[in-house]
Order: sequence, then structure tokens, then C-alpha cells
Amino acid sequence: METTIQVSDKLRDNLQIRKISEKESYEEVIWDLIEDSLELSEETKKDIAEARKEAKEGKFKTLAQIKKELGS
Repeated sequence: METTIQVSDKLRDNLQIRKISEKESYEEVIWDLIEDSLELSEETKKDIAEARKEAKEGKFKTLAQIKKELGS
């Protein structure tokens, strides 16, 4: 069942900005926002924990270091 919802001009403008293409509907934009807020998978949580551990151990390079290595 489809329905119509009311949104403020400010929210409509914000949704318009978030559209990837002119043909994208507001519903698609809203679904994308909902998807972004869903809980992370266990695998993603594990990857984030591992990345944090590596960062604490100093196993990372700064952007400046990478630019220097690449000669940028």
C-alpha cells in the first residue's frame, strides 16, 4: 500500500541534495539513509576492531607519508 507523507521544505531540499541522479526518487534516498543506519555486520565489527588495534600499535601510514612515498 502506498501513501503520501508530508515533509517540510527544508527536509525536501535536503533529500534533493542527497539524490545521486535527478531520476532517483525520494523513497530511494530515504531507503539509502535507512540502510546506512542499520547495524554493522559481525564481520565489519571485527574488521573495525582489528583496524583500531593496528592503529594503536602504530601499524599505519599517514597521508603525508604516503604522499612523500609517491612523490606527490
